[in-house]
Amino acid sequence: MSLTIINAAQVRDLLPMNECIDAMVPAMIAASTGTVAIPPRMISPLIDKSAFLGLMPGSSAEISTYGAKVVSLHPQNPSQGLPAIQGFVTLFDHQSGAPVAIIEGAEVTGIRTAAASGLATRLLAREDATTCGILGTGVQAITHIDAMRAVRPLTEVLIWGRDFAKAEALAAEQAERTGLNIHATADPKAAAACDIICTVTGSAEPVLKGEWVKPGAHVNLVGAHSLTTREADTDLIVKSAVYADLLESLKNEGGDVMIPLQEGAIDESHVVGELGQLAKGDIAGRRDAEQITVYNSLGNTAQDLFAARHVYDKALAQKIGVVVEL
Repeated sequence: MSLTIINAAQVRDLLPMNECIDAMVPAMIAASTGTVAIPPRMISPLIDKSAFLGLMPGSSAEISTYGAKVVSLHPQNPSQGLPAIQGFVTLFDHQSGAPVAIIEGAEVTGIRTAAASGLATRLLAREDATTCGILGTGVQAITHIDAMRAVRPLTEVLIWGRDFAKAEALAAEQAERTGLNIHATADPKAAAACDIICTVTGSAEPVLKGEWVKPGAHVNLVGAHSLTTREADTDLIVKSAVYADLLESLKNEGGDVMIPLQEGAIDESHVVGELGQLAKGDIAGRRDAEQITVYNSLGNTAQDLFAARHVYDKALAQKIGVVVEL
């Protein structure tokens, strides 16, 4: 019995954004149709409350694999030049239960989260969308640039962050890396005036206001993951067609939508449905060129399993990774 270990650099090579976006189609359909088991994820604070340990299990007969993502979350790490999320995805054979792979988890998370936003953007943004505003300057800002340019012909990207110097540095780095017209802005309204907007800040309070968003825009809300935090204000949610990755996750963790619901500004019928339902064609997408659409991303194990399986299959085919005999 052999176990394949795949590091971060290998994940980046084996999981290009366009392939991961395509992998999110069956992942999200499986999540919506129930052909993948997604137990509640466990986020356990450390004994001193300084950080968290996350365990996200799941199984899918469709890809003959089950497993879990195990990660640490140290919110203060980025200020010290360290990644906030570290860990791995482990895969087991569905028939025998043998462990078959350990795959670096931070890269999988960074790529698959943006890839799900990329799928939502491919399905919901106007075909003529060419400008993109990124609110946030972390890892997800980088991967979302890649995801948005994979699905729309971007001509300009604006990056806003609370630290303008950091936004400027990131814009310069990404402009050089991608060859795109990317620059920083000190005004979040400028980023919010784009055709596509991605919020990846992790802010507890809204950084995006509905009054800033023009008709016809598409918004990916990515950074908030609890019932008490949100990146968008109530006005944006009220005036938008809202799509979730999973409705159950939205009810448990989606402050962007649940806070307006608790305020009485919307009711549950305001959420059109899930991304997997949209990908399968079971619910309608954009109604017209003036409609604002919102995808509220919370992440789920189906995304991790399908992305990790894609990485594992390519690693086997290309004989990449360290193979350990057990």
